[in-house]
Amino acid sequence: MLLRKGTIFRSGMKIAVSGKGGVGKTMLVALLSNILRESGYSVLAIDADPNPTLAMALGFPDSERITPISEMGDLIEERTGARPGEAAPYFKLNPKVDDIPENYWVEHEGIRLMVMGRLKKGGSGCYCPENALLEALVAHLLLNRDEAVVMDMEAGVEHFGRATAKGVDQLIVVVEPGRGSIETAYRIRELAGDIGLHSIKAVGNKVRSDKDREFLLAAMPDFEFLGFIPYDQSVIDAGLGGLPLSDASSAVMGQLKDITSRLSIGE
Repeated sequence: MLLRKGTIFRSGMKIAVSGKGGVGKTMLVALLSNILRESGYSVLAIDADPNPTLAMALGFPDSERITPISEMGDLIEERTGARPGEAAPYFKLNPKVDDIPENYWVEHEGIRLMVMGRLKKGGSGCYCPENALLEALVAHLLLNRDEAVVMDMEAGVEHFGRATAKGVDQLIVVVEPGRGSIETAYRIRELAGDIGLHSIKAVGNKVRSDKDREFLLAAMPDFEFLGFIPYDQSVIDAGLGGLPLSDASSAVMGQLKDITSRLSIGE
């Protein structure tokens, strides 16, 4: 086992990762998924970011060919009774989704991955069938599955309803030394609190020095930090080259193992 002695996880733990774009949340999800897999957990990674890059970070071959659930028009029509983009005054708000994971995830080196795709925003029209399917699917994955689920999210909680939020054991907000990142972290925490999600911790990323670390601690005194990941150009280069991040930096992996060991989620 790679996790520190004393770490307690239940088999079906659910972890969501959010943060401002570009702070490194996809890196964290990919590395955390690998550490959990290596430690013996059955891992389901979910890419719920509108700009899906988790497959590439995990080293999935032909990652650009993976079709997001939100773009599977036939599936959406089958389950909701309405086709995306077409006028549909009525469709199923609670479609059947329990068989979707096994039929639509992709798997590589022991990690299963589902790419959710983009949720439509409220200003883009009425509540749509693809939103209904995605939200029902996320609720199923968080409330009814036994895997360790690690979700890469955009800077918000749009995929969560009040009931779904109860299935999240830990929301991790990734921040880097910068005011924009910190402001986003507080906004995410506020939105999460509005739906009853209160188990929120932070991870500092791209930390170049003790000064960066102290800056984050001083700017976010009411956040609990799980740890701080050092800036490493090799991780950036791996991402640009489409290479698995888990092989990029032993220093970063060491910090991630320490962070994982602090994510104790009891029965």
